[in-house]
Amino acid sequence: MTLFNDTEIFASGTGGKRIFDAPDADLILIDNFFSKEESDVYYNTLLHQTTWRKYDMPMYDKVVTAPRMVSWYGDTNRSSRKSNPNWPAELLAIREKVENETQMKFNAVLLNLYRNGNDGVSWHSDKTASSNKDMNIASVTFGETRMFRLRHKFLKHIPQIEIPLHHGTFLLMAGSTNTYWEHQVPKTARDVLPRINLTFRQISAQQ
Repeated sequence: MTLFNDTEIFASGTGGKRIFDAPDADLILIDNFFSKEESDVYYNTLLHQTTWRKYDMPMYDKVVTAPRMVSWYGDTNRSSRKSNPNWPAELLAIREKVENETQMKFNAVLLNLYRNGNDGVSWHSDKTASSNKDMNIASVTFGETRMFRLRHKFLKHIPQIEIPLHHGTFLLMAGSTNTYWEHQVPKTARDVLPRINLTFRQISAQQ
């Protein structure tokens, strides 16, 4: 028998707005971008109403199943990556708030579901072709707090950046960030609840 909802123990961040001072990066973090109440609703709706699917990806000389579930939404004729042009009302509302904050337009979103501590994403930079010179990625998190790490690709003496992404937190990776930095969400041995992450993107018409 379930004695409580997951959302009762999810923690919202209290750090407010932070602009990171890092070379070759344009990083802005806003804790509590969505209120606890809004985040609870979005978490439950996206968790149970999204059509989640497994994602096969190439790794060295073989194809492996990514340790997370995904879903893509994209505006009509803007993406060929199995995207759905029929955006749910909740995603449209989240996108509107993200666009108002950033003064940027986004035409696609990748949803990732990290089901437990065995799910994560290894070091990488996003490869999706952007419609702009710089790849601007706006990230929103609902659910369990997980650590988000970044490391510079070329300047190895620069310390890694560690950012706990909380329930309702917003992170903007803009400008040359994706060109010069890699990021990851490491797996954890802790007993953690699901985390849903949305990354809004500006996909080129050819994708």
